[in-house]
Amino acid sequence: MASFTFKALDLAGVPAHGEVEAQSKQDVADQLKARGLIVVDIAHKYRSKELNLGVFARVKPKDLAVASRQLATMVTSGLSILRALHVLETQTQSKKLCETLASVRKDVEAGLLLSDALERHPKVFGPLYVAMVRAGETGGVLESCLTRTADQLESDAALKRQVRAAMVYPAVVISFAMIVLFALVAFLIPVFEGVFKQFPGKLPALTQFMVDFSHLLTMQSYLILPVIPALIFGFIYAKRSKWGRPRWDAFKLRIPMRIGEVVQKVAIARWSRTFAALSSAGVPVLQAIEITGKTAGNAVVENAMSDVISSVKSGGTIAQPLSRCKVFPSMVSHMVGVGEETGAIDTMLSKIADFYDDEVSAAVKALTSIMEPVMIIVVGGIVGVIVVSMYLPLFNMYNNIR
Repeated sequence: MASFTFKALDLAGVPAHGEVEAQSKQDVADQLKARGLIVVDIAHKYRSKELNLGVFARVKPKDLAVASRQLATMVTSGLSILRALHVLETQTQSKKLCETLASVRKDVEAGLLLSDALERHPKVFGPLYVAMVRAGETGGVLESCLTRTADQLESDAALKRQVRAAMVYPAVVISFAMIVLFALVAFLIPVFEGVFKQFPGKLPALTQFMVDFSHLLTMQSYLILPVIPALIFGFIYAKRSKWGRPRWDAFKLRIPMRIGEVVQKVAIARWSRTFAALSSAGVPVLQAIEITGKTAGNAVVENAMSDVISSVKSGGTIAQPLSRCKVFPSMVSHMVGVGEETGAIDTMLSKIADFYDDEVSAAVKALTSIMEPVMIIVVGGIVGVIVVSMYLPLFNMYNNIR
C-alpha cells in the first residue's frame, strides 16, 4: 500500500482533498468515483526520508513526438480524446510521460480542454505545444496541428543532435588535454624538481610557475577542489539568470572560428520553423511571435521579438524590425517582407527554415574540419609548454658553462 493525496470536486462543484491508501493511482480514482467525486489530481505522498527520483526525470523530444503522432492518428480515426490518452498511457515507454498523460487524462475527464490540461505541465508541454493544440481545438483541426507539432519536435531534436555530434570531438580532445596536463604536472614535474635543487641560482619564471602549480595540485589540492565546483556552479547560475542569459547568448553569437555562425543559424532555423508552424496552424500573430521568441533558444532573438510585437501592434510589419536586428540576415527580413505582401508568410518561413537547416549542416561540417587541427595544436602546445619549462634550467646551465 502507498499513500496518495487527491484533489476532487463533488457533484455540486465543491472542491475536496485528502489522503488515501491504495495500490495505485487507478485504485484511488476508482475509490473517488465510488464516492461520487470527480477526480482533478492524484499524486504520490512522499515521506520525508524518501527520495523522489521522479523530480529528475525528463521526457525526451522523441517520445513526445511519437506520442503526438499516435494521438493525431487516433483522433483522425474517430477515437475520443479520453480513450486516445488512455491508449497512449499504456503504449509510451517513458515513465514520466506516462504519469503526465495520466494526469492530463484526469483533467480532461474533469471537464478541462486538452490544451488547458496540457498547460498544467509546462516542463513536458512547452508554450509551442500548448498553443498548437489550442489552435487545433479552436479550428477543429487538432489532428493536423498535432502532426505539425510532432514534425517541429523531430526537427528540433535532429538539429540538436547534429550540433551535439559536432561538439563531441572537441569535448573529447579537450578532456584528454586536461588529463595529460594534470598527469604531467603531478608526476613529471616532481621528478625534474629533484634535479633542479642541485642547480645554482633561480629557476626561470616559466619553470618556477610550473613547479608552484605542481605543488598546488599535489600538496594543496584541498584549495582547488572546492574552487572548481564553485566556479562551475557560479557560471551555470549566472548563465541562467535574467542578467547573465542575454549577455551569454550575445557572446555565443560572437565566438570566432565559425562557432558563433553556427549558433546564429541554429537560432534562425528554430525561429523560422516554429513561426511557420504556429502561423499555418492559425495561432494569432501576436501570440505566435511571442511564443516563437521564447522557443528560439536565444535571448537576442527573444528581445528582437519584443520590437516585432510593438511594430505589429502599431500597424507596422514584421520585416521592418527584423531588418534592424543584427542576428537576422537581410535575406530573412526580405523574404518575410515578401511573405507579408503576398499573404504566404508561413510558406516563406518554411523555406527560410529549410535553407538554414542546410546551412547548419554545412557550417557544422566546416566547423568540424577547422576544430580538428586547432585541437591538435592546443594539445601539442600544452605538452610543449610543460616540456620546454622543464628543460629551460638545463639550457641556462649549458649557456653559463659556455
